[in-house]
Amino acid sequence: MQITVTLVIIAVTVLVSWIAFSNRDLFLKFMHFPYEEHRDKEYYRWVSSVFLHGSWIHLGVNMFVLWSFGTFIESAFVSLFGETMGRVNFLALYLLSGVFADIPTYLKHKNNQSFSSVGASGATSGIMFAFALLLPWEMIKLFGVIPIPAIIAAVLYLVYSSYSARSEAGSRIDHEAHFWGAVFGFAFTIALKPSLFSDFLHQVTANWPF
Repeated sequence: MQITVTLVIIAVTVLVSWIAFSNRDLFLKFMHFPYEEHRDKEYYRWVSSVFLHGSWIHLGVNMFVLWSFGTFIESAFVSLFGETMGRVNFLALYLLSGVFADIPTYLKHKNNQSFSSVGASGATSGIMFAFALLLPWEMIKLFGVIPIPAIIAAVLYLVYSSYSARSEAGSRIDHEAHFWGAVFGFAFTIALKPSLFSDFLHQVTANWPF
């Protein structure tokens, strides 16, 4: 089996999360904690928190999403940008989606000692939206069961994340990170190759079923 960036990210994330499950000090040091980031300039947390999860279920869901969509996106990037730059760009997409996802909550909660979050959801959202950009009408399984076009799922995901960010303001789930990670992943992929946006619009309009 070929060692890919996707598999390496999954392996590192599982290892770090597993260690942090039983190492509270490491967990507290790696989590996204805007108050500490602002006070002590610990901006590394925007990256380290991507590799940290709150439970095995949380970890499993995010790594399944990464494996499901990341395998294709990494391969597509290799085809678009070449072997080396394709994998470098894929890694940048993943990590920067996670970082960008944390910035809005950092700005919002930098004086709030009670807010913190962990997880790769912002980063995996960026990967999912890169997939929707490249293959908008590809059928995916919502909740692993319901078939739905990627572009429709993407729109519903943004609506749900935006609504949940407002209605579950006190929740431990960082829905804002989901939203902004998705937006960044879509925009970053276009920035890497602007012609992808016109290709996306052509696919959407040419195959619009309504």
